[in-house]
Amino acid sequence: MISRRQFLLASTAAGIATLAAPMAKARPELANERKLNFYNLHTGEQLSATYWIEGHYMADELAAINHLLRDHRTGAVASIDTRLLTQLSLLQQKIDYAGDIHVISGYRSPKTNAGLQRASTGVAKRSLHMQGRAMDLRLPGIELKHLREAALSMRAGGVGYYPKSDFIHLDTGRARFW
Repeated sequence: MISRRQFLLASTAAGIATLAAPMAKARPELANERKLNFYNLHTGEQLSATYWIEGHYMADELAAINHLLRDHRTGAVASIDTRLLTQLSLLQQKIDYAGDIHVISGYRSPKTNAGLQRASTGVAKRSLHMQGRAMDLRLPGIELKHLREAALSMRAGGVGYYPKSDFIHLDTGRARFW
């Protein structure tokens, strides 16, 4: 006789396998690689980066992502949290989107963040942008409200909604929303 715990663990594993199998068949590349396409609205730069292949991060691709998501005001580059990249990949899967991610803000230097904080009431003093753990973005052709709902449903970090400025904020902090 199996215990209740063993039964629940087996049921959960079977459920996950059942959900993952159709996804892998429908889009086999998701099982082996993660790719993101970026367009930086401030610099005009575009990047298509396959940053993860068969369980391994690609250092050159991560470096290219770090460069594209740099602080466009100062030129400072920082490492972008790979969990943020995974959030973006999962969000794109969730809404079946493979186009460019329009980047409003990625990494921000402390100097830039302080300047933005002085100029606006909506900038956090200890913003996760300064740690490479946040991004402000939009996805062309995807209604902002729908994008926000999909991000919230992941419960993977912070989600900010800025409809007047036409972007959402994603970060790898604790799950919360504003």
